[in-house]
Amino acid sequence: MTWRAAALLAAGAATLPLWPAPFVGVALMTMVVLALTAVDWALAAPPAGIAADRDGDRRVRLGGTATVTLRLTNASARTLRARVRDEWVPSAGARPDVPPGRVVRVDPGAGLDLPTRLTPARRGDRPAVALTVRSYGPLRLAFRQRAGRPATPAWTLRVLPRFDSRRHLPEKLARLRVIDGTQVTRGRGEGTEFDSLREYVVGDDVRSIDWRASARRSDVLVRTWRPERDRQLVCVLDTGRTSAARIGDEPRLDTFLDAALLLTALAARAGDRVDLIAADAVVRAVVTGAGRPALLTRLVDAVAPLQPALVETDFALIAGEVLRRKRQRSLVVLFTALEAGALGEGLLPVLPRLAARHRVIVAATHDPVLTALTAAAPGRPADAYAAAAAWRALAERDRLRAALTRYGVTVLDAPADRLAPEVADAYLRLKSLGRL
Repeated sequence: MTWRAAALLAAGAATLPLWPAPFVGVALMTMVVLALTAVDWALAAPPAGIAADRDGDRRVRLGGTATVTLRLTNASARTLRARVRDEWVPSAGARPDVPPGRVVRVDPGAGLDLPTRLTPARRGDRPAVALTVRSYGPLRLAFRQRAGRPATPAWTLRVLPRFDSRRHLPEKLARLRVIDGTQVTRGRGEGTEFDSLREYVVGDDVRSIDWRASARRSDVLVRTWRPERDRQLVCVLDTGRTSAARIGDEPRLDTFLDAALLLTALAARAGDRVDLIAADAVVRAVVTGAGRPALLTRLVDAVAPLQPALVETDFALIAGEVLRRKRQRSLVVLFTALEAGALGEGLLPVLPRLAARHRVIVAATHDPVLTALTAAAPGRPADAYAAAAAWRALAERDRLRAALTRYGVTVLDAPADRLAPEVADAYLRLKSLGRL
């Protein structure tokens, strides 16, 4: 029964002074309202005759808007007049085109599309939670509603990382082309392989002359070289407790994902093989570089649901996983936090074994609040204590950076907005020197 039935009963109660027997009038009006309500309930479309399905976007980048359409089909012989509430998790940012309070109408045997626009506030999987359809009679005195009817159609929207660093990709690709061209023209060197023969021109390095080919052609020919392809690159994402810290407006893990995506896109264009491992106390995700054209798509899809785990990272597990998967010398880029407790007790004991086989880069992002605390003039005693704590934290980072460097590890410590381009620059620098 709806509020309309109660309003109808109240309107009839206003006429009671006109009745010779008020109690009889109340009973009669109640019976009339109940009879109308029962008839109205019987004329409402049954929930069992309503079917629901969905169609629309399955993926969207964080900050974008997706559209998922709910289609209601009325298979009953009665006209469907209903209020529909399509519920998603709050972080999905659902905005239905038809407000939940509006009554929609679907003729027998017909269907109705109800679009919902989703602007997610968080990365990961955002599922539809529940669907409620309340079917009203023609007078809207009563309604039918049954739990689980119609069944909620399953739908999950995967929210991909922003990948804001892709704005740096054209500039990095231009540098990559320059590096390739420089290596071709300067002749053989470390990290290059034979490409073709061409005629000698003034200025060519005489050490590149192929004397046997020149004798066969009766002309002076020089060898040209090109950068070696199919180098091995491993991106390792630390998804432990330190990745949950917010640097600026987003978690540290999201900054790592952005840098890893730029590095993967650049390395894939350079013809190198990229693998990704995400781990904390257990391995969360593994993406291999097979099928290079679709690598970035597969990688984005695999890392989208990753969330920080509030556990201590097992660096022995990470080192063992890298050594087990990569027998050939590779470039290992470890995205983690420069914290003395986590790295000093976890990474440093296993680092010699990892650095002996692979070239290792530790990429970290620092909190600008620490730098601001050291630069601010203390006005209160509490400010002096905060500045001293910041100085101590920065000194520990410097000691940890020096300890990592002694093992031949390259340490990149950059602000969140500069981490991705600095990691890409380090890769290009190694590429130009042929040290991958």
